[in-house]
Amino acid sequence: MIVHQREVRYSSDMSDSKTTRAVTVGGRGKTKRITLGGGAPVVIQTMWKEGIAHLADDDAGRARLVERIAALEHIGCGVLRFAVPDKESARSLAAIAADCTMPLVADIHFDYRLALACLAGPVAAIRINPGNIGRVENVKAVVAACRDAGAAIRIGVNSGSLPRDIAAAVRDGTMSRAAALAAAAAREAAILDALNFSAVVVSMKSSSVQETIAANELFAQQSDIPLHIGVTEAGPLIGGVVKSTIALTALLRKDIGATVRVSLSSAPEHEVIAAREILRETGKRTGGVTIVSCPRCGREGFDVHAFVARWQQELLALEKDITVAVMGCAVNGPGEGRHADVGITGAGGKAIIFKRGEIVQTVDEKDADKVFRDVLYSL
Repeated sequence: MIVHQREVRYSSDMSDSKTTRAVTVGGRGKTKRITLGGGAPVVIQTMWKEGIAHLADDDAGRARLVERIAALEHIGCGVLRFAVPDKESARSLAAIAADCTMPLVADIHFDYRLALACLAGPVAAIRINPGNIGRVENVKAVVAACRDAGAAIRIGVNSGSLPRDIAAAVRDGTMSRAAALAAAAAREAAILDALNFSAVVVSMKSSSVQETIAANELFAQQSDIPLHIGVTEAGPLIGGVVKSTIALTALLRKDIGATVRVSLSSAPEHEVIAAREILRETGKRTGGVTIVSCPRCGREGFDVHAFVARWQQELLALEKDITVAVMGCAVNGPGEGRHADVGITGAGGKAIIFKRGEIVQTVDEKDADKVFRDVLYSL
């Protein structure tokens, strides 16, 4: 269930304080204008997990997707990237972007004409490697189109797409993989710099936590380009969150990173929620709802897992700076949840709703959601 959208608030000491240029994305059509780098708050990104070619002529299908994009935006996603492998996908993305308020990024490989087709709509940025789209004329065409549209370019480098000479240096041991990622990114950025195009964001990702950290540290020492940071191919939910947390925390605490993605073999919603928590715990974000829930045990009298699953997305979209506690039994109920603004627990078919440590109502479990909602929205 989705409630009205809210802007997450940030305190003045919670921004990306690394001295980077400011790059603006969005601002065309309905799309919000967002600043990356230059002292702006760190922005959460994710990537759509499904193809969109089939939506080119499916108005109803695109409308459903736009609703799902809005749901991601409500829980804190600031930028969403789409793979664009063909003309139909490009046509779809241009149409989707026209109906979205969130800035959308087109992920392009090899065929520069797909980037041009995407920019027929209010797509906010193009993700390319200038070195893999052919002749310099192709790069110039993309840069000219982005300049005319007010779109940014994101250079994306990973360990599987290194230039041949740099990859050879890694193989013969004369260059570390982290240094290779930074060198490849610098080479790609130089192409755009030579064309006097400065609306650039760079990402250097590895499936290795330490390589990801080292590559971004190296690049940040030599460039003012804002960085999109994350561990690529981090794995399934649990392992991926662990790897991403370690890497992103190390970089964010050094004020490296204008935008982040937690890449998981899981739903985009999980990526956004994980990124929210990392930004909160590293001091880069404040405001919004904090959910505290117990892990559940043999004392359980209330189905914590089911309640959190039902409520998480609605809670995260609320325009409230509150803590919500969901506890499994009387032991972990109002006592351990005393610090929470509102909470719920239960036992014996009853649900107990409490506010700031004091029980306000005990109801049949079937009425729990209704009463909890009433108390929640009374805050």
